[in-house]
Amino acid sequence: MVLALLPIAPLGAFAQSALPDWIGAGVRTRPAYDGSAAQRTDLIPTVRYYGKPWFARTTQGILEGGARMELARGLNAGAQLGYEGGRLASESDFLRSNNVPDIKAGASVGLHVEWDQELGPVPVTLLARGRHFVDSDRGAQADLRFTAIVFGGGAITAALFIQGTWANSKSNQSFYGITGSGPLFATGGLLWGVDLSRDWIVVGNLEARRLHGDAARSPLAERRSNHYASASLAYRF
Repeated sequence: MVLALLPIAPLGAFAQSALPDWIGAGVRTRPAYDGSAAQRTDLIPTVRYYGKPWFARTTQGILEGGARMELARGLNAGAQLGYEGGRLASESDFLRSNNVPDIKAGASVGLHVEWDQELGPVPVTLLARGRHFVDSDRGAQADLRFTAIVFGGGAITAALFIQGTWANSKSNQSFYGITGSGPLFATGGLLWGVDLSRDWIVVGNLEARRLHGDAARSPLAERRSNHYASASLAYRF
């Protein structure tokens, strides 16, 4: 799955409509797949655009875009098309030695609800999202993600996030060769941002992810825990 970067605003400027739009690219280190012992490095796009009603972003864990509308102050609902990563045997000695077939990257369609508010002085975002893969053999997943900006001083900002992802039986079967639905993984980490100038920013993250449920017991899971890290240079527009 694609991990993207969160553009982090100063405290008090947390509302989606108050943040600048930007586009850029970065470098990421990631496991070959969740549960793999192999680590890989690649280039990733990064984008944040909120129009009315269209949006595109890499700020909530995947590359996605679509349309959304405001239901109430700080509460939005929308539909999205997302990019979903695959699994390549060429990236893992374990998969290659066991003749495990590739899973091609694809797309998902889904719905989401997003809530932006303040808990005391802390800006927070809560996202609930459902995703069904365009390739019906890959099933469906759902995410619940919570982010809190915990530091915003001058040019440096930091946030903490946690996310739980659930998979249906078809999704677990296609990716991990085991039936059963339920929790897929839990993840959490630190997100940071540094203003370089009025036009340029650097954003990045450190993330730990742990498989749960049937996926963690799959023979394809060499380990339960993995880590991700990334940094991206972006231009504001």
